[in-house]
Amino acid sequence: MIELRNLSKAFKGKPALRDFSLTVQRGEIFGLLGHNGAGKSTTFGIMLGQVFADAGEAFIDGVSVKKERERALGKVGAIFEAPAFYDYLSGWANLEILTSYSAPVTRREMEEAVETVGLAARIHDPVRTYSHGMRQRLGLAQALLPAPELILLDEPTEGLDPEGIHEIRTLIQRLNRERGLTVLFSSHLLSEVEQLCDRVAILHRGEKIFDGRWESLATDGSRLALNVDDWTKTARIVAALGGKVLPEARIELPPTRDVAELVTALVAAGVKVRAVEPQRRSLEQIYLELTAGGGAKAGGPTA
Repeated sequence: MIELRNLSKAFKGKPALRDFSLTVQRGEIFGLLGHNGAGKSTTFGIMLGQVFADAGEAFIDGVSVKKERERALGKVGAIFEAPAFYDYLSGWANLEILTSYSAPVTRREMEEAVETVGLAARIHDPVRTYSHGMRQRLGLAQALLPAPELILLDEPTEGLDPEGIHEIRTLIQRLNRERGLTVLFSSHLLSEVEQLCDRVAILHRGEKIFDGRWESLATDGSRLALNVDDWTKTARIVAALGGKVLPEARIELPPTRDVAELVTALVAAGVKVRAVEPQRRSLEQIYLELTAGGGAKAGGPTA
């Protein structure tokens, strides 16, 4: 559904994207993760034809945004940066005006979009009376008109309280499940990406440093929590296997070693092994490890 080929962009000589390539499959929720300034919004701007890449090209459903912008974006909805509305008008009037700029929609289609985002009770109130979360939902209603196949969401939970974040996350999951929408979701909130997306790409200083299923890194089998009766013997055995002891009763083995080797060696040395548990790293831990080297590309599965 999305193919980005070797995108590069600099602003006033400062690189914002460096040779960035990415593929997003139809029907998936894909997370674009990175701190503020990593290149996420630049990527969205290029995909929406609002920013021109210095090199490379973006394709949506096989159509070049650069060469055929109108056709490429024909079935794309987006929340890009902060949604802007006429505060003195109602939410409904805003939707009428904004859809008149894009494509004609029926009243029923508008009603369905409003109901989907949970704004039916307040849609005829002035937007100036809306909370930040309600404005985000109104922006999402606009992105759903007319019926898109792809939604680009640039930091859609920015500034929301925990309840608002939960509402937006649930809504995105429901749209993906019920309508089969492809969703590209960018955020610097690692917990949100972890809960929404199976696959992620991590940007750091304009470079892609990971692209794949984050769970493939979350549990790599090399870190284990042990419950044993003799840590002195255990430390020697772990060292002999090329591993190291970590804080909080954990160890790390090299990829070439099987956990069965460790257990066999411990039992042979008379160590009582009560439990061995693989350690699952959070997306936050993975992100910090990948970016700790100042942006050097890290190995990881690509898709």
